[in-house]
Amino acid sequence: MRDRSIVIRNVYVMMAYAFRDIRANGQDRFAGEDFETIHDLFAEILIRGIGSQVKRGLHRDYRRRSEELSTVRGRIDLTRTSAALSTVRGRVVCEFDEYELDTLHNRILKCVMILLIRKSSVSRERQDALRRLLPYFDSVDQVAPASIRWNQLSFSRSSASYRMLMGTCELVIRGLLPTEEPGANSLLSWVTDEAMSSLYERFLLEYFRLHHPELSPAAAKVRWDIDGEHASGTDQLPAMYTDITLRRGGRTVIIDAKYYSKTMQVSQYGKSSIHSANIYQILAYTKNADVSRNGSVSGILLYARTDAGLQPDLNVTIQGNRIAARTLDLKLPWNMLRAQLEELTTWLD
Repeated sequence: MRDRSIVIRNVYVMMAYAFRDIRANGQDRFAGEDFETIHDLFAEILIRGIGSQVKRGLHRDYRRRSEELSTVRGRIDLTRTSAALSTVRGRVVCEFDEYELDTLHNRILKCVMILLIRKSSVSRERQDALRRLLPYFDSVDQVAPASIRWNQLSFSRSSASYRMLMGTCELVIRGLLPTEEPGANSLLSWVTDEAMSSLYERFLLEYFRLHHPELSPAAAKVRWDIDGEHASGTDQLPAMYTDITLRRGGRTVIIDAKYYSKTMQVSQYGKSSIHSANIYQILAYTKNADVSRNGSVSGILLYARTDAGLQPDLNVTIQGNRIAARTLDLKLPWNMLRAQLEELTTWLD
């Protein structure tokens, strides 16, 4: 039995929000598409994204080169020129910057295009479309998937349009290409909760940033509400960062996103309950953020809903602060899923 299933189109929507590729009118550019597998979705995102990028110009960057030349270009490296006795041959060693396509961004694109072309679950039509795009990357070196250091990726104004493309590539290379049971064309199973959890958190934060900037959405730091009279060793306290903090007027709601294959913990006696660490965490965030101690701060554990029979459904007030555990059903059509997200903003009323 599946632990997790999601409508494939919702995966695109989550990625579009997470990687800031949602258009101002909110229209889903893939609304009319029918994807047999998640691999087809990823291939289509790259086909459209790279096609658009080719028209506006693929990302280029300056790379430092050092070559022995017959004419001066850039800066002469006197030390290396002398060591190589280049002047005897009428040549000099020069260092110069060259503006070229062979960037890390384009190497990653080429790598993933080749991976998807070889993937049997990608339709022949989309494999052919990817092959037609490959010649644009002839001058780009190939890179081994395992050698990519994602933390080295940066985005400037010239490469900002690569965010969604790089996000898609990262999901592919990190092994988030799920297997699907025959006939289950609208559902998928993710391999790792850890990687999907990151996408889920980013999606939620970017959703509120786009649609509710008036709520100042942020992954905010919560400071420990310390009684300073007898405090010592406070630097040893762990930092507290929320996934999403929303504010309106004098009210605050802290949302902690949770993506688990099992949303409830089960004791040795068979009792199901909210994960202990999760409830302690949201309570710590809420109580410390409520420095006025007037109940103006609330906390929500927002789990991605699974197929289990019993789901988190908690709504209590603990020492004056409202605490809840809810689920977000990622299998729902987007308009219904969005309604669930909008309902969360009513906590600030």
